[in-house]
Amino acid sequence: MGIFSDIFRFREAGEPVNINNLEEFGEPEYSLFTSTKVFSLHHRIEITDEQGFVRYNVETKFPSLHDKTYITDAQGDDVAYIHRKLFTLHERHFIDMADGLSFEMATEWWHIIKDIMNIEGLAWQLRGNILRLNFQLYDQNGEIAALISQKAISLHDKYCIDIYQPDYEKVVVAILITLQHMMSDRQINDALSSGSSSTSDN
Repeated sequence: MGIFSDIFRFREAGEPVNINNLEEFGEPEYSLFTSTKVFSLHHRIEITDEQGFVRYNVETKFPSLHDKTYITDAQGDDVAYIHRKLFTLHERHFIDMADGLSFEMATEWWHIIKDIMNIEGLAWQLRGNILRLNFQLYDQNGEIAALISQKAISLHDKYCIDIYQPDYEKVVVAILITLQHMMSDRQINDALSSGSSSTSDN
């Protein structure tokens, strides 16, 4: 289990924090968990706590070229609105928080396996390893805000988010959802590229 706990750091609610995360970053304040409802008319995600209580609901309008996504809290209050700008060199997602904060995330960082994305408007960094499905989110002071781990094989596209700075929870949730959409876009683009390559070879 040692090597796998290093490579894939996802955990289910109720399971102990990944030992490698503990050694590198210490104990998180708490953790959140996501699960996608794959067979709904709209793309829906629930974000729950360790006890399984829903903390946030996420809905993406379908079909939508601009990937319009809305995040609300358990009381139904707006948290964030995410949308994508098309027809640019790098697909860019805009995140507008309900408190007035706005920032951007772009796919231009995905040109090697491990890279760093500067989150424009926050001065934060997202450092990740796409193959290992592990990401670290650092605030403007270079301090860890959250760790994000994706389950390697899951029909419901599950994530675990270890929160280290509770004051930034809503921003972390918005970044997580945007990251999930960006990874999904990448998978679709890779599949289309592979299909196009196979067709040209024939």
